[in-house]
Amino acid sequence: MGRRINFINPFGTTAYDALIRETLLHYCMEGSELDVTHLDACPADMDYFYPKHFVELALLDAVKKSEEDGFDAVINACCYDPAVLTARELVDIPVVGPMHASIQMLAYHGRTAVIVTDHSKACALMKDNTRLYGADSLIVGYDVIDWYVRDMVKDIEQVALDAIEMCHRAVERTGAEAVILNCTIIAAAYQKHLMEGGKPADVPIMNPNLMALLMAESLAHLHQKGAYQISRAGYYGKPKDAHFKGITEQTRAAWHAARPTLLNTFS
Repeated sequence: MGRRINFINPFGTTAYDALIRETLLHYCMEGSELDVTHLDACPADMDYFYPKHFVELALLDAVKKSEEDGFDAVINACCYDPAVLTARELVDIPVVGPMHASIQMLAYHGRTAVIVTDHSKACALMKDNTRLYGADSLIVGYDVIDWYVRDMVKDIEQVALDAIEMCHRAVERTGAEAVILNCTIIAAAYQKHLMEGGKPADVPIMNPNLMALLMAESLAHLHQKGAYQISRAGYYGKPKDAHFKGITEQTRAAWHAARPTLLNTFS
């Protein structure tokens, strides 16, 4: 039985889909089917946190629809890990965030890591997520390359070169044993650089797209075999009575009702 994974670029644009397909699809395990999709009816950028909330609304509906469409796992494919925890309340299939997957996979690459991300505002959220994930002692530094994703696709090679330079500087400064490229587009740029003959770094540079894919494939396999279960006893609990189930249904209906206006606004 094959595994269907939906890698959702959580942006209201097609701008990043081709780059992800080029740098990720051939890493799929045999038997995996990876769809690279995107959102609409929401902003194309969420570097600032206000529009990010609109993106998360669209993303939550896309995750729910992914389960309805028969996907075995979903990747909320930004290192902000947008709406990952909320999405796990909505669906029974695994929902993976690239940052969390990278931190969970870190132990297989090195004991400590430095995070290299796109800009200072993103870096602030990465620090919050690190604490949330209980990885304060493992992440020994943070650095940025001062790019925004909307500009990265215009000069992929330069993004890769800037990331490589920052990784070397960060490891030298912190003594970290590995680097997490904590932006899916930076990571794709670096992966493309390697695919085109670029020299790998001396320390492991972890690609969160690959880490999320590996995690999603593994959890999807367990889910298909009946060996994956998410606890509904606490944080990820689903509504049990008619009142709260009704609120959940009303919330999704409200999103669908607003969707035509949002499509027009963010077209």
